[in-house]
Amino acid sequence: MKSAVTTATKKKRPSGTAVRPRVRTKVDLFGVPMDLGGFRRGTDMGPSALRIAGLEEKLEQLGHDVTDCGDVAVQSRETTRVGDPKARYGREIARCCEALRRKVRASVARGRRPLVIGGDHSIAIGTVAGVAGHFRERKESIGLIWVDAHGDMNSPDTSPTGNVHGMPLGILLGWGPPELVKLGGFRPKVRPEHTVLIGIRDLDAGEKDLIKKSGALVFTMKEVDQFGMSEVARRALERVTYGTAGFHLSVDLDGVDPMVAPGVATAVNGGLNFRETHLLMELVADSRRMLSMEMVELNPVLDTRNRTAEFAVGLILSAFGRQIL
Repeated sequence: MKSAVTTATKKKRPSGTAVRPRVRTKVDLFGVPMDLGGFRRGTDMGPSALRIAGLEEKLEQLGHDVTDCGDVAVQSRETTRVGDPKARYGREIARCCEALRRKVRASVARGRRPLVIGGDHSIAIGTVAGVAGHFRERKESIGLIWVDAHGDMNSPDTSPTGNVHGMPLGILLGWGPPELVKLGGFRPKVRPEHTVLIGIRDLDAGEKDLIKKSGALVFTMKEVDQFGMSEVARRALERVTYGTAGFHLSVDLDGVDPMVAPGVATAVNGGLNFRETHLLMELVADSRRMLSMEMVELNPVLDTRNRTAEFAVGLILSAFGRQIL
């Protein structure tokens, strides 16, 4: 079988990096420089940091056909009204996510694989709405793997801050601010029986009840420690691929331990380590069922020499098929 990796690509590939021959994937890269979902500034620079770390070039070295579609426009915090204090900047977040939804849906419809880089985790509302909307037209559902230190299932009534980046998964499951829940004209975007959370270790008091009642499968760090990432990934992939067209992978870098990924907005000790995270990404690639991916909450202001961005690029490469041998 002829390899999809060209001779020119092989020359560019760093020594020690093996690539399994794969069918070329057509990837659309979308940046979303959003920091309205949280209190801490800086996640709006995440897309630039990932591009500086060589994301596009390295995906192409794997043999993928990558188109950088640029950034979705986002209003700055200084020119945007807070609005409802229980869902801060909700109107502008909804506008941005609607623009992202349209782009992502069109990308999937063209047979391409969207890769969305943020930005805070509120952008997932637009990404998942776009992917789910396309397959809904075909009467199919999608699965969702949510890697995060937090549950992100708060509602405006349970959130202690009103920050929307603590609500996106709840919104995708069908509760929250109406302008976000109804994005794309349907709700929910994903079903709880097709939803898995991995790496959870920091939950708000009111959020815990919502998570327990949601029906989603949750692997806290206790379960990761107890079962190991190989078993966690096996169960997760079984859940998100059963009866679905495939799944979306949403990675919040604060799901990783801050000793590995310090440049995040809301760091929490005791997270996934380097190999656990890469193993999850590698098993995702082996499944060949990933429809789309996003990488969020990178904050270059808190990073050291773009270390977290380079790690994040490595995770994306693993999810898109890079292997050790």
